[in-house]
Amino acid sequence: MPDVLGLLASIAERLPSVSKPAPRPTLYRRLTITGLVLILYFIMANIPLYGIPRQAATTQFELLRIIFASSAGTLMELGIGPIVTAGLILQILVGAKIIDLDLTQPEARRKFTGAQKTLSILFAFFEATAFVIGKRYWAGTGVEPTVTTMVLVILQLAFGAYMVILFDELLQKGWGIGSAVSLFILAGVAQSVFWSFMGVVPGVVNYGLLPALVNERSALLLARPNAYPDVTGALATTTMILFLAYVQAMKVEIPVTSPRFRGIRSRVPLQFIYVTNIPILLVGILVSDLQLVQGILRDFLGPTHWFYQAYSTALHYITPPRGVIEASLDPLRTLTFAISWTVMAVIFGLLWVEIAGLNPREQAQRLVKGGLEIPGVRRNPQAVEAVLGQYIYPLAVLSSLIVAGIVIVADIFGAYGTGTGLLLGVGIINQYYALIIRERALEAYPLLRRILGEE
Repeated sequence: MPDVLGLLASIAERLPSVSKPAPRPTLYRRLTITGLVLILYFIMANIPLYGIPRQAATTQFELLRIIFASSAGTLMELGIGPIVTAGLILQILVGAKIIDLDLTQPEARRKFTGAQKTLSILFAFFEATAFVIGKRYWAGTGVEPTVTTMVLVILQLAFGAYMVILFDELLQKGWGIGSAVSLFILAGVAQSVFWSFMGVVPGVVNYGLLPALVNERSALLLARPNAYPDVTGALATTTMILFLAYVQAMKVEIPVTSPRFRGIRSRVPLQFIYVTNIPILLVGILVSDLQLVQGILRDFLGPTHWFYQAYSTALHYITPPRGVIEASLDPLRTLTFAISWTVMAVIFGLLWVEIAGLNPREQAQRLVKGGLEIPGVRRNPQAVEAVLGQYIYPLAVLSSLIVAGIVIVADIFGAYGTGTGLLLGVGIINQYYALIIRERALEAYPLLRRILGEE
């Protein structure tokens, strides 16, 4: 496996990439570049693929669109799907020690990043080929594509995915702020929320809540059919954003002392949402991938094939309902969705604690190596691990239940941008806020940058 990783990394070295800036740009310039990347993403998300019919079906599940920041029928059809899928697979393999790689070492991180880049491109070509061979864009149009057209569409999809990879490199290597993956997810969530409030399809329907309130005063807008945004969804969106901002700021503090500094007492903070949004993100990615497979099966087998029908029915019962009306019309689906997402969130949360090095054993070793100890506990990794286990595992389960509950309630009440999208969006905003504060501090106090080794 390490040889395969090295091979993937060596391929990435021969591909066009972004180099680190020298000297490091100012914060305002980096914010400007980040904004330009975002504008380019929106432009590409509105450029239709050349060679597909205008009347081609380009419907897309909202969860799939938000999780993968994709736009059906455009250069951003694949979105961040290939890079996220490749990164998660490699992270799991490294965390489970199937691939022996110490990511604290610069050379190992370089190899991991290179392998992820190559694997992302392979996933992009695989997904693009599956879409085209399955006649995704030509089904029901009466148009039979030529081999040249199919190859062109594959290349366009792969090009869009590769541009996402380069955008991510551009931001992460110091030209911008954060990562393109987070930025595009946040953009998709913000776009969905804005459209739910203000969206209008001229001459067809007042989709957004505010246009509907103005033009349909007599309508009951507490709950609208067809999963259209309603007042209930607006209240759920506001409540969930405020609640998420509150719980993500909560911490559980563990008292520690440092014998090296004459027993000075301090506290090590653990996030109350210990697993952050990772469990529900993994659940969302799993369901989104299943929806992606559903589309591929429909393209290959046809909508009337028995396997496709069985697969779609099973997937229907774990797919989030959108709004109170849809949830109440099919209570069995709502119950199945709530139970399955809760169970998967807890399982993924516990797995992530072990894979990402957040378990008591790893944390205890870090404390001991850092010269810290817990008052009243022997300075021994096993003893410290036993104490930390009383905090970490309950926090992992509780935080997984909380994030799952937030998403489930938000989806049932029709929160704008989906519950998963809101959870990811608020978390990304917090990350960007912390990043900007940190960068401002480093610019104001250059000595800090030298101490942190970033010069």
